[in-house]
Amino acid sequence: MISILAQNPILLLFLVAAVGYAIGQIKIGKTGLGIAAVLFAGLGIGALSPDLKLPEIVYQIGLVLFVYTIGLSSGPSFVAAFKNKGWRDNGLVAGLLALAALMTVGFQGLFQLKPTMASGMFAGSVTNTPALAAILEKVTANNSTLPKSALDQLLAEPVVGYSVAYPMGVIGTMLAIFLLQRIWKINYHKEAEEHPELGLTGQVLLNQTILVTNPQLCGQPLQDLLKTHGWDVIFGRIRHENSSALAQSRSELCVGDLISATGTEPEIARVVAEMGELSEVRLELDRSELDYRRIFVSNQDVIGHSLKELNLAQQQGALVTRVRRGDHEFLPHADTRLQLGDRVRVVTQRSRMGSISSFFGDSYQHLAEINIFTFSLGIILGMLIGLIPIPFPGGLSIKLGIAGGPLVVALVFGVIGRSGPLVWTLPYNANLTLRQLGIILFLAGVGTRAGYPFITTVTQDSGLYLFIGGAIITFVVVLLGLFIGYKVFKIPFGVLTGIIGGMQTQPAVLSFSLEQSKNDLPNLGYATVYPIATIVKILLAQILIFIL
Repeated sequence: MISILAQNPILLLFLVAAVGYAIGQIKIGKTGLGIAAVLFAGLGIGALSPDLKLPEIVYQIGLVLFVYTIGLSSGPSFVAAFKNKGWRDNGLVAGLLALAALMTVGFQGLFQLKPTMASGMFAGSVTNTPALAAILEKVTANNSTLPKSALDQLLAEPVVGYSVAYPMGVIGTMLAIFLLQRIWKINYHKEAEEHPELGLTGQVLLNQTILVTNPQLCGQPLQDLLKTHGWDVIFGRIRHENSSALAQSRSELCVGDLISATGTEPEIARVVAEMGELSEVRLELDRSELDYRRIFVSNQDVIGHSLKELNLAQQQGALVTRVRRGDHEFLPHADTRLQLGDRVRVVTQRSRMGSISSFFGDSYQHLAEINIFTFSLGIILGMLIGLIPIPFPGGLSIKLGIAGGPLVVALVFGVIGRSGPLVWTLPYNANLTLRQLGIILFLAGVGTRAGYPFITTVTQDSGLYLFIGGAIITFVVVLLGLFIGYKVFKIPFGVLTGIIGGMQTQPAVLSFSLEQSKNDLPNLGYATVYPIATIVKILLAQILIFIL
């Protein structure tokens, strides 16, 4: 069987994926590993034989797919977070990684480890393949005069340190998150509801009809009332006497008018208190003049444009009162940019509903299609960016590599949305599918390639020291980061687990965090620190080679 698997890497890939997925569905209490279990299935199967390892290109393709799709979906959130607390989060990560490097120096002296192995242990404890690649490149440059056999043996040492420390770099991080979420009794759902400013969770939206009784509001345009009172609602319909019309920015109210408002329960209550009283009449149920419908956004000409740019009220005689993106529904604003796969709730004249549906596209089939040209072009640009050397003082130069380059480009394109006719974003469902495919390829590839070296090396004295040192580095850095982030900086734990996953530049940790939180908050933390963490680790790895 081992011989068959070794000769058929595709068979090996899907065996690892199937076994890992099955293990991931096993629940201990309410907790399971999810997709992250594919890594451990790869380690277990790879440990059976040195021949049971997937080609390097498998995990490379998976890594590129994963980081690129993460970047596209997290771009707007990354920019928003960086404007707010991004410097704090990245400063925390840089400090923790510097601590990991100092601990590496200490363990190298304590255990009398070879500098190359110690540097590899650092890269494995913070689970960063680009850092390992930087170490190998630096070792090669520093020992270019050695015979090939001697150089190959020297180059194997960082790989040994990396492979021994790497599994605990992943498992230890997950274990730390799991333990602290239980000790601190984290309620991810409640936490997400308490931080709507993060913009990553859905809102429970209500539609209520309000009877206007406050005469002070009469004669004032709705746009002025919204600005003056700071109401975060969408007004949909106005009934004046017996006539109904769309509530537009220049619409004015009179005492006795009925107006429908969509928003969260607390916000609706605030508007009612200042405007009048709740009415038993339900304007949204009267569809004789105005109608509403949920419509899929699939028209390429609409994607990436804000509602303000589309100017629906003036150009189309319609209002968007809600947007549903994936499993989350939220209140749209003027700067809300529509994405492929959004479902918008539109209010307009019954006679115009057909043309409005055509305007947005309303094609479910089209949402499954991927623009291969822009998708491939984005990855090409990311790969090229990753190849550019970045000079540092002392003659050092680093590269973002296949992980950092595509991520940075995807973050930018996720914010831009479109460039003229080129739409960079993906349909929500397609993004999730490619992301899951990417993480499976990455975990299966890395797991099978690290399985045998891990088992064979950890039984040796140096292997035991590398394992202990790497595990301690991982636990200390991760536990300290979680404590400072949650207790000192008051970062939501869901976001914080993503920050820790980004600090480890570890898709498996992000996958585990997403499985625990059941929301997208970890993606925000991951995208906020991942690029900086990658650069810092590549730099520190090369510094370690230099000073050790």
